[in-house]
Amino acid sequence: MATEFTLLFPSDGEHDIDYLSRAATECFCELDRIEAELSRYKPNSDIARINRLLPGEVIRVGMATIDCLGLALAVADETSGAFDVTVGSLMDAYRNRDGSERIPGSEELRRAGKVTGGNLFEVDRGRLAVKVLGEGVSLDLGGVGKGYALDQMGGVLENWSIFDALLNAGDSTVLALGAPSGETRQGWPVRAEGVSENEGILMLSNYSLSGSGFLEKGAHIIDPRSRKPARLKRLRTWASAPTAAMA
Repeated sequence: MATEFTLLFPSDGEHDIDYLSRAATECFCELDRIEAELSRYKPNSDIARINRLLPGEVIRVGMATIDCLGLALAVADETSGAFDVTVGSLMDAYRNRDGSERIPGSEELRRAGKVTGGNLFEVDRGRLAVKVLGEGVSLDLGGVGKGYALDQMGGVLENWSIFDALLNAGDSTVLALGAPSGETRQGWPVRAEGVSENEGILMLSNYSLSGSGFLEKGAHIIDPRSRKPARLKRLRTWASAPTAAMA
């Protein structure tokens, strides 16, 4: 997922280092499995295979893909299309092959806009299947995949009876389980960078926080409604939610 995942455990918790290490290993195995399913850059992933479908074609996929696409459609509806996992073609229009920023022409943006929108695919949860309704649809789970992976890793830890941990994906999405030991046990201290000059520390417990990339990195956040890069009013924008995938 092009970032670094870390797990942080309380130093005075009830489990020893060997036990925590084995649990962490299982978490990272789960992460590898999810990335293989969700990354559009892996040729055999569910998402890459969906992106090669022709209009009307259906493909069977894994539960991670079903979960993420179902959530994406729900959030797209709640945000009137501001969040859209079909934004891949628009993302590509603003990037050169080396990842550097470029300015696309109006005709290129028009073509990319035609293959953008949650109405271009359907999710059949009962059959674990996805159907593509338009030609050239390009799904990108960059806005939900890392959070979903953290949620699943958190589930692995709970199976190991580990209920206090901080899971971090690239300092942009964190999932706080329980809290460190101590007198107050208010939660894990997490700083939301770039929000204001007087940045505060949030105390998270059984909750998640996720931030955008930094404004200075250029056109990496696209508003699918305008088909243009989002113009943030601050260096970085954050959202919190009960699950990391939702955040």
